[in-house]
Amino acid sequence: MKNLKGIFSALLVSFNEDGSVNEKGLREIIRHNIDKMKVDGLYVGGSTGENFMLSTAEKKEIFRIAKDEAKDDIALIAQVGSVNLHEAVELGKYATELGYDSLSAVTPFYYKFSFAEIKHYYDTIIAETGNNMIVYSIPFLTGVNMGIEQFGELYKNPKVLGVKFTAGDFYLLERLKKAFPNHLIWAGFDEMMLPAVSLGADGAIGSTFNINGVRARQIFELGQAGKLAEAREIQHVTNDLIEGILANGLYLTIKEILKLQGVDAGYCREPMTKSATEQQLAVAKALKEKYL
Repeated sequence: MKNLKGIFSALLVSFNEDGSVNEKGLREIIRHNIDKMKVDGLYVGGSTGENFMLSTAEKKEIFRIAKDEAKDDIALIAQVGSVNLHEAVELGKYATELGYDSLSAVTPFYYKFSFAEIKHYYDTIIAETGNNMIVYSIPFLTGVNMGIEQFGELYKNPKVLGVKFTAGDFYLLERLKKAFPNHLIWAGFDEMMLPAVSLGADGAIGSTFNINGVRARQIFELGQAGKLAEAREIQHVTNDLIEGILANGLYLTIKEILKLQGVDAGYCREPMTKSATEQQLAVAKALKEKYL
């Protein structure tokens, strides 16, 4: 297994106008991340990949293309989580066979699952695949809030490496790092990476790293070195960029910026708005020219 610390892009997926996967464009996004953003790895099949609007076959196609393009150049994490446990297991087995370094799975959502059900979900995926697992905690989208005792229960499974922590509860992050120093934490909010790193986060997984990966690494490395004033200045610039992206449409704007950089980032998957308006295109161009 490769080193899973550091900067991981949450991989964007290029779609054709009819909603099908644009393999050429996806390969270009992957190469851009590896060759230009210099990321340590890719987190494939997450929210940024518009994953929860895709069929099982499409998710497998994306896992296959990503592994084929990246080869063994970087670490690869496959997000296989689903409210359908059978699908999660099927995807986990497939990604494991492809050679992904670890699986990740979002906490099961929509229904109000008990913690015992959530633990069974993770233990089942691990038992069926034999692969490592990174818990994907994103409470503002799933409604699933877990405390330190519950993470401790999940961590009793030796295959659970840690958590993709997409939350603003830095008290919980600090408590987790103190209580479980051998379990990894990946910061999931790009705009709050510096405070996460200052509290001991081992890496970060972010959607804006597809275009802002170089700055992300600077923040990460400066933060780890204790050079907080320098890191804070870069976080300020990063957050100015993120603020502009969020106001204009997150995935759509990142894709338009990639297109301006010569990458065939394609369309978004409906029911998301699949293509930018003239005004959104103008904003994307202005953001690229000012910040990238």
